[in-house]
This record gives sequence, C-alpha cells and structure tokens, in this order.
Amino acid sequence: MPIGVSYTEEELQVVRKKFDELLILMEHSTNPEDVMMLEKAYEMAVDAHKYQRRKSGEPYILHPIEVARICFEEIGLGPTAVICALLHDVVEDTPITLDEIKDQFGEKIALIVDGLTKLDGSYNNMGEVESPQAENFKKVLSTLVVDVRVVLIKMADRLHNLRTIGAQARHKQLKIAAETEFIYAPLAHRLGLYNMKTELQDICLKISDPELFEEISHKLIDSDSDRKAYIEDFIAPVITELQNLGAEFKVSGRSKAISSIANKIRNNNVTFEEIYDIFAVRIVVDVPVEKEKIFCWQIYSIITDVYKPIPERLKDWVTTPKSNGYESLHTTVIGPKGKYVEVQIRSKRMDEIAERGFAAHWKYKGIKKQENVFDKWLDNIREMLDTKETNTIEFIKDFKTNLFDEEVYVFTPKGEMRVLPKGATALDFAFDIHTDVGYHTTAIKVNNKLVPMGTKLNNGDQVLVLTNKSQKPSEDWLKMVVTGKARAKIRSALKDDRRKIGETGKEALERKLKNLKIDFEDNVDIISKHFGFKSRIDYFFAISQGDVRVSDIKNYEIENGRIVFVKEDINTEPKEENITEELKKIRRPAKDNKSMILVNGESADIYQFSLATCCNPLQGDDIFAYLSKEGLKIHRTTCPNATHLLANFGYRVLKADWVGSVNSTFVVELLVTGIDSGIGVIQALTNELSNKLTVNIKSFSIEGREGYFEGRIGITVLNKEQLNLVIQSLEKLPGISSVIRTDKSFD
Repeated sequence: MPIGVSYTEEELQVVRKKFDELLILMEHSTNPEDVMMLEKAYEMAVDAHKYQRRKSGEPYILHPIEVARICFEEIGLGPTAVICALLHDVVEDTPITLDEIKDQFGEKIALIVDGLTKLDGSYNNMGEVESPQAENFKKVLSTLVVDVRVVLIKMADRLHNLRTIGAQARHKQLKIAAETEFIYAPLAHRLGLYNMKTELQDICLKISDPELFEEISHKLIDSDSDRKAYIEDFIAPVITELQNLGAEFKVSGRSKAISSIANKIRNNNVTFEEIYDIFAVRIVVDVPVEKEKIFCWQIYSIITDVYKPIPERLKDWVTTPKSNGYESLHTTVIGPKGKYVEVQIRSKRMDEIAERGFAAHWKYKGIKKQENVFDKWLDNIREMLDTKETNTIEFIKDFKTNLFDEEVYVFTPKGEMRVLPKGATALDFAFDIHTDVGYHTTAIKVNNKLVPMGTKLNNGDQVLVLTNKSQKPSEDWLKMVVTGKARAKIRSALKDDRRKIGETGKEALERKLKNLKIDFEDNVDIISKHFGFKSRIDYFFAISQGDVRVSDIKNYEIENGRIVFVKEDINTEPKEENITEELKKIRRPAKDNKSMILVNGESADIYQFSLATCCNPLQGDDIFAYLSKEGLKIHRTTCPNATHLLANFGYRVLKADWVGSVNSTFVVELLVTGIDSGIGVIQALTNELSNKLTVNIKSFSIEGREGYFEGRIGITVLNKEQLNLVIQSLEKLPGISSVIRTDKSFD
C-alpha cells in the first residue's frame, strides 16, 4: 500500500521542466542513444519516487534531478554519471531492484548505482540524513577504487543536501555539517573540486557559527565596489603589456572564501580588517599546451616589473603541479596604496582543471606528458583498504592524512621526485618508496647526513634509505610517521607478529570450543568482543601471553550452535544501540528542575551534566550535549572538538538549548592586543570594564614588548549578549587592535 501523496499535475510540470533544462544543458555532450537512456532513467526515477517527499514538502524526485545537474554542470561528469545520479536513490528507497537496473541500463550503471546504494544505508527516504559514523565513511571511501564516479556523485548529493538543509532540525544540521567538514570537504579538495570544497565549507560555517558567517559576509558585500575599483586600478598599468602578448587573456578578481577568512581570523587572532589578502587577481591566458609555461612566466615578469613582489610568497605549481593536478603560478605583490595582492596566473586548461578537478583532469588526460596525478593516490587508498583487520576509526584517521592540503617535494638519490604531505617524516618517505623498503629500514640519510627516522622532511631534501632484511617495525615506529600508508602498513606488520605469537592461544580456544561442540568460526568473534578485544588476533595474543584464559569463558548458554553470554561481566565501550541504556545510568532525581539548559526538551537537571572545559560555553552560545563516560558534556558548536565529536560519534549527541534567561554568571577570558604606548593601557582597560560596564574582573595579565602588548582578562558575564557588548566597547578604545574570546575554562 503506497504511503504518501503522489504528484499533482502542477508538480509534474515543474519536475518535467527541470529535467528538460538538464537535457538542454547536455545537448552538445550527448548523442541520441544517451538521450534515450536519460529519458528512461528519468521515467523510472519519477515513477519510483512518486509517493516520496523531502522534508521541505517538495517532490523527492527534484533532488536526484538536481544532483544530476550538479554532476554535469558543476563537476563536469558525462551522461553515464548523470543517469546514475538520477537513479542513485531508487534501489535504497523504492521497490526497484539492482537486477532491474542492470537489465535496463547495463552492468556499468548497475555497478555505480550499487556503490551509491551501499553508501546510503543511513539516509531515509525523506532526504533526511541520519548520523553516519566511521563505518559509513569507510564505505564512501572504499568506492574510490571501484569507480571514482561513485564518490563524485556522492559529493554532488551531499552538496545539494547542504544547499537545501534549511528544512532540517538544528541539531541534525550540526551533525551533517560536522561530517561534511570532517571528510567531504577535504575529499573535495583532494579531488581538485575547489569550488565545491569552498561552498561546502562556507555552508558548514554558516551552520556552526552563523554570527561570524554573517559578519564576514556583510563586510565582503560592503567592500565589493571598492574591491572592483581597486582591481581596475591594479591592472591598468599592465594592461597594454598584456595585450602585446599576442594571446587572449581574461583578468578577474575574487574574494577569498568566507570560511577561509574565518579560519584566518580564528587562527591568527586578527580582525577582518587586519587580513591583508582578502582577495586575489586571476589572469587566465588561452594558449596551446606547449606554450603555457612560457606565457605564464611572461605574465609574471610583466606584473613584477610594475609591482614589487614578495619573493617568499612565490609558488610555482606550473613547473611542479600539486598532487591533485592543480597547476597555477601564484605570487604576492605590493599593489597601489601599499596593499598586498595575490596574483594567480594560469592557462585556460589549468583554470578548468582548477575549477572542476578530477573530471577535467581526465578530459585533458594525455595532452601533457606527465603521469596521472591520481593513480598513485588511488593506489595508496587501495593498499590501505587491502590491509586486513584495520580498525575503522584508525582507517579514517589514516585516510585523512591522504587528503593533505599542503605538501613537500623530496627526492631519491637518483633524482626522482616524491610528493608527501607537509609534516611527513623520513620513515614516511621509506614507506612511500615501497612497503618492503619501509619494513626493513635501519637508518636514513637526508642530504647525506644521518638523521633519526622521525625527522620531518623539507622541500628539496634528498633522502637515502638504508635497509636490512632482518629489520622489522616496532610499536615506536607508529610515533615516527604521519601518512596513512605508513601507519596502516606498520600496524599490519605488528598484527602479523601478534598473529604468530597468538597461534598457541588460537589452538587452546579451538580445543575449548570443540569440547563444547560448537563451531569455531561461528563463535570466536562473539567471545573476543565479549572480553573487550577489538579483534580475534588481540584475543589470541592475550591468551598466549597469559593475560586471559580460555577457562574465563563462563556464564553462557548455547543457542542454535552459538554461544550467548547470560551475564555481562566485562565493561565494554557502549555501542550506538546502548545509548538509551547509558542515558538511564546517568539520570538522577531532579528536585527543582532549575537547570539553565534543556536536553532533548527536558531539564538537564535529570542527568549528570557539566559544561565542557575545552570550549567554556556561556548562556546564548549555540550548544549541543555529548554523552561521555562521565555524563553529559555541554559543548559550543564552535568548540575545537565539535567536528570530531559530531562527525564520528553523532549517535552520542543530543539536542541542547539554553533556557530563555538564567540567573547564573560565567567567567570568560578575553585576549586583548594593541599598541603599547607605555602609559595608561591597564587603567583604560580596567576603567572601561569596572566603571563604565560594571563588569567584575576575575583575572588580569598583560605583557608589552617592542611597541606591542597582549593582555588576558578574565571577566564575569551573564550571557553572550553582554560579552559582545564588552568586546565592542573595548575595541573602540584608543590603541586597541583586537579583542577575542578564548576557549579557556576557569573551572
């Protein structure tokens, strides 16, 4: 029996119009057979989703159509991917089977749709995203080596979900934003999808810190006309020389992403006005591939003849492209009025790759004589996936090191260049050369000098690895590496050693289960998990070492050949399905229910709870509750740990809100910087706080040096509104450069 309301006639017209617009976009990229298959996919999807609606109330089918458009127009994928995007939810959410997809569209499309279906296990058919954890991340990432289009379609799906996230509840928005920030935005960067990465991060910032987002957004809008006028002034002195190049070119200016500006404000403790590189000038020249490098350097010469360059800011990704295929020449110069201006110089081909990443790279494959920049990366992912019995959380951590933003270029003794993430060590280099080289490393020379294996590498280093067949990895090696491949391979080697030692423990357990007349394979994982071990290898090892005994297996029953433990006598880490029970354990009798916080709509007084010391929330902050071993912890959504908690342990997160007004005070710390005039700074600050604002000062320290001072002031406030008033008042004092709230706790 169908559940839901089918399309109205008006809705069907809207849906068809959206699909027709997609066909018009694709008319120069399809043939009659493609159009026929697209129509067939559309008809199947429209019929399959006819009773489904999104949270906003609109027909669900509009979502796959828009995902298909993003795949084609914004990522640059072809008809096959568009067909898969149209069908990406039908197997998971409707009666359509994978066999039907295969019969009507063939093996290739069925394979991609199957990959997308496996990823969507945590999505319901209303377009709502539940809290996918590490296992689901691993499913997403494992499809990279099957067909990269699966992940690219998934990225388009995620982008549209974020663009339409307004219909979701606030606490769900936070979880979705956190997992996007945690894995999807870095993945977009690694695949060269810069526009998508920027938009994903901007939407996440708008969700997690709406105040900062709006503040930066308004300041960018207010200064837009000034920036355009400045770009015209900047380019005017060089326009004639550029026209004499004999090639078509385009000059444009762009602001840095709002999320990028926010990171600079947070990380550097500066204000919007103090960021000198808010925007960049981009010059794109249309020349044949063989002339790209020459023209890029000619343009660089023209720019630096007029404006003074800053040598240390020159980045040459034309000669040596980034590992994700990005090619461009970047320099920073001092422009009119003494402003710093970043100039990006690239060809039309480079620009398309920079904008569209992976798909555009394949379009130009073979045009330049260079290796496929993604092959080695995908090989590394494949190796990590092939490493058996890797803990899922460890896999995700390892994978994220493969999504590096900054990189170092180092060389073998024969001059072969290797690209590693910034912070990579000499031992990482050894594993990058080959797994066996890494396993048997005994010593390493960097620039002909013997160095510790954990030494961090710098650009231009030449590295020689010395090996010995009798050498093998130790636990300490895990502290000496940062790359996912090295960590995964070291852990694998250590597990092999543990496996060999654990053989005697395995034999003892086999004898025990044989005596019980139950199958070994059917029960070994049940028993090892019962005793709190992550894997059977760890359990066998513990038996061999005498840490546990097979005789410890007790208080059990046998049902259908499987062991069932009657009494749980081992304290294991609570799983997702046990969260309700965990909450019951921390409930307590509430006397007055006067808590300043509501958790899932109830007074937080009914639970053991406390304010998190890592972010020191105060009344008015956007918050969430996290179920820890010590009870509920109340975190700010902008907490340094928020992304990790929400992305990996979303099932432990509960909705939290402040009560309208509270009779409590909070102590917060302000970091104040400014010009050290030597006279009256302390008096001015204390007078403003104590006398004018009547704020209680709990702590005060200040240090001045070479014309600059930095002060840390602990004050008592009622709520965030009062804190903002204090910050605004202090910022207006003469000589004050910035006033920023820190995360310091005063517990």
